[in-house]
Amino acid sequence: MAPVKLYADLKSQPCRAVYLFMKMNTIPFEMVKVDLGSGEHLQEEFTKISSIQRVPVIDDNGFILGESGAIFRYLARKFGVAEHWYPSKDLAQQARIDEYLNWHHTNIRATAMMAFRHQFINTVRGRPVKLDEVKRFKTELKKSINHIDKYFLKDTPYIAGKDISVADLQALCELMQLDIVGDENAYRFNPKVSAWADRVKSKVEPYFAECQSEGISPMQSIYTQIKSSKL
Repeated sequence: MAPVKLYADLKSQPCRAVYLFMKMNTIPFEMVKVDLGSGEHLQEEFTKISSIQRVPVIDDNGFILGESGAIFRYLARKFGVAEHWYPSKDLAQQARIDEYLNWHHTNIRATAMMAFRHQFINTVRGRPVKLDEVKRFKTELKKSINHIDKYFLKDTPYIAGKDISVADLQALCELMQLDIVGDENAYRFNPKVSAWADRVKSKVEPYFAECQSEGISPMQSIYTQIKSSKL
C-alpha cells in the first residue's frame, strides 16, 4: 500500500504536531506541502481534498481525514503506536488525553493563536497592532497556562502521565508559535510549564529541529526584519 499522504505546512501549529507524531512513530508518509503563505490552501486543487481549506489533512489510500485530534487517534489505532502516545488499553489515560485535546481548542489554541496573530499578521501586513487585544488574549492565556500547571501537570511530568503523548505535542506546538514574536514569556513565566516545554522539546528531537528550521525560523526572521526596519 502507498504511504499516507500528509498535506501540511510546518508554519501551522497543528501541522507541526501531526508531523512530529508521524516522525516519532516512523509512520510511512509522503509530505505534500500546502503553502499557506501563498494561499495554496484556497486553490481549487486543494479544496477538492479539504472543502474547508485547512491543514493538516491526511489521505490514507483514499480515506481523507482532517483535524489534528482525529488524525492522531486514527494513526495511533491503525499503526499500533506505543501506548503512551494514545493508549488503547488504559481508558483513564486515554480519557485524560481526550480531555486535554478537547479543552485545547477553546483555551490554549484560542488564546495563544490570537495573541500571536494580532502581533505577527498585523506586523507583516503593515497594520497597527492592537495592543489591547494582545493583552486581552494573553490575560486569558495566562489562566490556561496556570490550569496546565495546577491540573494537567499536577502530579506528572507530562500532560497525561509519566511519558509523552499526543496531548503534549498539541500543546507545545501551539505555545511555541509565541517564540516567533518574542513572546515566549507568555507561557514560560510559569516554571513548571517552562520545564515541561523543554522536556517535550528534547523528547522529540531531532524532528523538532526540522519544524524549527522549516516552520518557525523563517517566520521569526520575517517578523524580526520588519520590526527592526521600523526602529
